[in-house]
Amino acid sequence: MSCEEVFIQKLRAHGLRLTLQRKLILEVMHDIGEYATAEEIYQRVQAQNAAVDITTVYRTLELLQGLNLAASLDLGGGQRRYELVGLHGPHHHLHCRCCGRLIRVEQEEVQPLIEALRQTRGFELTLDHLVLTGLCARCRTAEGQTPAA
Repeated sequence: MSCEEVFIQKLRAHGLRLTLQRKLILEVMHDIGEYATAEEIYQRVQAQNAAVDITTVYRTLELLQGLNLAASLDLGGGQRRYELVGLHGPHHHLHCRCCGRLIRVEQEEVQPLIEALRQTRGFELTLDHLVLTGLCARCRTAEGQTPAA
């Protein structure tokens, strides 16, 4: 099932409809395929339809989050980033504090950490989204550090 089909089903379940603006925003986010600011999404939407305003973009992003089809992330600097996640399930990110790059990490890669915390601390972690900050391999190399394999 496509993102759009899931979105339509969830909209209908809440008594809402798929407007041209919502469809366009969803398509732009799908094309981007990773985290983007509302302003970045807005610029791409504007290139296709100048009638869509920034308020509509923000409202649609809130709606997508409310329907668990999008996640938002605040990495500081006052700008939230948004990503479609409805079809891909939970995942996490590594955030490079030097270049700002976000690297996707699948749930399975984090599972040993979750299991270790359960074993050593007796803590049952409910992890929807985790962001670990550090230096990516490129930036470590630029700083003269040897990247881990």
